[in-house]
Amino acid sequence: MLENLKPKKVMHYFEEICSIPHGSGNMEAISAYCVDFAEKRGLKVRRDEMYNVVIVKEASEGYEDAPTVILQGHMDMVCEKNNDVAFDFEKEGLKLGIDGDFIYAEGTTLGGDDGIAVAMIMAILDDDTIKHPRLEAIFTTEEERGMDGAQFLDTSDLCGKYMINLDSEEEGSILTSCAGGIHSEASFDVSYTEAEGIYTKIEVKGLLGGHSGAEIHKMRANANVLMGRILFGLIQQLDISVISINGGMKDNAIPREAVLELCVPEEEMQTLNEVLDQIASEIKNEFKTSDPEIVVSKTFDSTVKTMSVMHMSSLQRILFVLFNAPNGIQTMSADIPGLVESSLNLGILRTDGDTVSLGYGVRSSVKSLRTLISDKLQYMTEMMGGIYNCEGEYPAWEYKKESSLRILAGDVFEELYGRRPGMGAIHAGLECGLISEKIPGIDIISIGPDIYDIHTPDEKLSISSTERTYHYVVKMLEEFPKYCK
Repeated sequence: MLENLKPKKVMHYFEEICSIPHGSGNMEAISAYCVDFAEKRGLKVRRDEMYNVVIVKEASEGYEDAPTVILQGHMDMVCEKNNDVAFDFEKEGLKLGIDGDFIYAEGTTLGGDDGIAVAMIMAILDDDTIKHPRLEAIFTTEEERGMDGAQFLDTSDLCGKYMINLDSEEEGSILTSCAGGIHSEASFDVSYTEAEGIYTKIEVKGLLGGHSGAEIHKMRANANVLMGRILFGLIQQLDISVISINGGMKDNAIPREAVLELCVPEEEMQTLNEVLDQIASEIKNEFKTSDPEIVVSKTFDSTVKTMSVMHMSSLQRILFVLFNAPNGIQTMSADIPGLVESSLNLGILRTDGDTVSLGYGVRSSVKSLRTLISDKLQYMTEMMGGIYNCEGEYPAWEYKKESSLRILAGDVFEELYGRRPGMGAIHAGLECGLISEKIPGIDIISIGPDIYDIHTPDEKLSISSTERTYHYVVKMLEEFPKYCK
């Protein structure tokens, strides 16, 4: 599919990566592929218990005295698909397509975040014509699930004091700091009873979703939060019972779809239609700009039957948290205009047997605010009789005042494109914070090609931007000794 695209080696490796299932939690095969790549080329390589891979390529002729450069990206991808798409991320390779300047995957996420970084680094390692210092390539795992790979990574044998992270999604923007985060879950035990009525399914879909860090400022609707609002409105006016409530797959993706299964007394069906139409109308009006394609739909089985439903005492506790817990932007930075300082995303809402769980991604560039938001969730959860757990906490990447790597990146970009690049911070989390803690004093920048709608099935990677970004990295390596000592 990609064989006629440039840069040829980059596209070759990206297509191979896409053919290997590599969602978070399914890292063994893609990790083995990277090890095999290194061994076939006689490069020094090691792999750890978390399937992180480190590959070393010695400096090209004339660059032996230059400092070592680390090139870094992560191997795992967020696995999201449209509900009407039959696809097994555990077993199937992605089905790629090309539309003009864009590569996409049919009905699923593409994994350009961060497969294209791994592909670009492999292309560099596989090209002996490139002039470069000694290279240490770090391919991490589980970045999308708490950065567990970077947490585990042993850096004691690494020499690099400069690092180019390739996990950004906007060409021409050089990132110099990012937020830290926490992954948390509120879970509630559920007891069941029986109720008689008509099986009814309500769905919220058509939302744009997106990355819960990089796109949280766009104020897009959250399907799980909307479903909580719908359920609250229905319960206020109808005698209905809940069978299950589900939505979203990842706490770092703004959920696009949610499903509520109900048992509705036959005599309440007309009122249900009226109330649901009213709530749907309000929602569509409020989000007409950010999510113009929102759909609130209802299907039902007209047969009256007895069903197992949540006991109202259980449901009320869950609904209280779902309806009242904070979500979205919490604070904006007073130092950097327009930058989100702290936020949270209810990315997962799941009914699983006798438990209903709510999964949150909490982010902030200020550690105390991350803790405060998490404490609020914990207090509310435990007051309602639930259990609250946190995992996968990762630190913010703090701005480095003096950076020769940042100067190099700016000068080379201007030389290539005739303008200065943007320099800034991002609310999304990057592994740069963890690696900077492991290698004190390291000088880091983060760059990448244009990738749109990451963490959604609408994700697409710009072909032309990938080519420019690749040549930009190669040029930086060539110019590296002039700036970094």
